[in-house]
Amino acid sequence: MTNSYESPLASRYASEYMLKLFSADTRYQTWRKLWVALAKEEKALGLPITQEQVDELEAHVTDIDYDVVRQREKEVRHDVMAHVYAYGKAAPSAAGIIHLGATSCYVTDNADLILYRDALRYIRRELLSVIKQLSEFAEKYKDLPTLGYTHYQPAQLVTVGKRAALWMQDFLSDLKEIDFAIENIKFLGCRGTTGTEASFMDLFDGDSAKIDAMNKALAEDFGFTECFDVCGQTYPRKVDSRILNALSSVAQSAYRMANDIRLLQHDRQVEEPFEKNQIGSSAMAYKRNPMRCERICSLSRYLMADAANAPMTASVQWLERTLDDSANRRISLPEGFLCADAVLRLAQNVTDGLHVNEKIIEKTVREYLPFIATENLLMEAVKRGGDRQELHEIIRRCSMEATAKMKNGEDCDLLERLAAEKQFGLSADDMERVLDPKLYIGRCPQQVDALLEKIRPLLKEAETRNVEIDI
Repeated sequence: MTNSYESPLASRYASEYMLKLFSADTRYQTWRKLWVALAKEEKALGLPITQEQVDELEAHVTDIDYDVVRQREKEVRHDVMAHVYAYGKAAPSAAGIIHLGATSCYVTDNADLILYRDALRYIRRELLSVIKQLSEFAEKYKDLPTLGYTHYQPAQLVTVGKRAALWMQDFLSDLKEIDFAIENIKFLGCRGTTGTEASFMDLFDGDSAKIDAMNKALAEDFGFTECFDVCGQTYPRKVDSRILNALSSVAQSAYRMANDIRLLQHDRQVEEPFEKNQIGSSAMAYKRNPMRCERICSLSRYLMADAANAPMTASVQWLERTLDDSANRRISLPEGFLCADAVLRLAQNVTDGLHVNEKIIEKTVREYLPFIATENLLMEAVKRGGDRQELHEIIRRCSMEATAKMKNGEDCDLLERLAAEKQFGLSADDMERVLDPKLYIGRCPQQVDALLEKIRPLLKEAETRNVEIDI
């Protein structure tokens, strides 16, 4: 424990990978890598920079003296220039050419784009893992009838696997949004104070081809295929809005799934994992609370709210640049990624050990099946010569009477009541033959199979999720 505030996302929820990716070391070492790349490309294009200077910069990417940075920033009130100063102290022969022709956003914005791209790739991998586990669950339980609910009231039967397929379909939609966000992240490049590249027109004596070559090489150095066509001082903040919208979408799907599981756990039909020595309540020792799903819902609410920051910021950017985005983005984007990471880690845990209480589900189905089967019973009675309207009235009256008894805590006796009606024309044995739950699940198994077949390539890709992702 320390005597200063620590974000719970860092101390309790997020992965080591995401914490390292958004650490000060990764961010500021990326700044230095950007300065190295700039010097290297400027040298290659004929500016007076020596190989020795480039080599010295490369040798001091990781040894950042944060004390020097803090002291310098107190003096100049500018974080980038404080880091330029500290880098120059570490690499004195290159101090005069660091940041040549650039503005602060060359390092701040390009570094953010690199971090966000890598974070999205990691989120994508984690999302694939959830989809893979849900696919296995859906496959296993695609034939298991369970009571469906509309308005959280008993409805026609579905299957346990079909319900999981609904959750999975939501996550598949999120995957498309994540992929779209990744595919549309471009590099800012080194574009100058208002995005005109005027400083490089001066450095390269008006040679536009060299400026294009420099930006193309810089983008390729960091794994990007292209730069934004036009920009102000910063990259378009619409990018941030797209990213946080995609993360919010993941949160929405995770919340929906977790909330469904909480409802089902209340009915003892499905339960999230529960360890042998886990404590459900400090006072009520018997409790088995859905705490992981509750945490998913809690964090997802935060992430959905956090996503509102990006469109508000994007909408108020003045002309070529304003700085009211900076403080907000320093918090909302990293925290959004850490929160999405935490949500997906929990979702992986839940979907990996989701427990189905088949006997409880069967009991619930049996309790409501007589009501669900009444239409089939009606058709069978008509086939035997009954009057459809009279039979409908018998079913309505007997159903109301049976429901009244159930509300009084007694068992459902609808079938016995119908069998006692001579006009209904069906015996108890006749009706029992219509009470196979699998007669009422429609095409649930086939729908699950069709979805799984459609996403087979994705599921194959998910099997490689344990491959390390480098920072």
